[in-house]
Amino acid sequence: MYGNKAINAYKSGSLKADLAGADPHRVIQLLMQGALERLSLSKGFIERRDMEAKSNTLTRVVEIINALRDSLERDANPSLVDNLDALYDYMIGLIHEASLKMDTSKIDEVIRLMLEIKGAWDQISESDKQEAYAMQAEQRLGTA
Repeated sequence: MYGNKAINAYKSGSLKADLAGADPHRVIQLLMQGALERLSLSKGFIERRDMEAKSNTLTRVVEIINALRDSLERDANPSLVDNLDALYDYMIGLIHEASLKMDTSKIDEVIRLMLEIKGAWDQISESDKQEAYAMQAEQRLGTA
């Protein structure tokens, strides 16, 4: 469902070494983890009224979510992809609202949603990952 675009979105982050040898599944896990970490940080920045740090952190979260959206492979499962895309869009809206209203409850909602998505992503078995990689390779060969 996700492509290699996500790799570029996180290269400048703290997990650069992990990304160097990561498969696409792991890259998505790292992106989600990075978003969760920054969401937690942003709650503290909101509580301390550190406007600049809050803005920088939430901007980075939106960039990560947009990378996750951009990495969705539309051909894999169109209805699931559409649902995830809409959920990511909703999460971005919550982040903007949290930033404007200095409302940590909106951040909590995004964290809850991201944890649900990440939990499902973490449950994907190794055999399912390998099957997906094989299907992607076949699709690339078919279009080459």
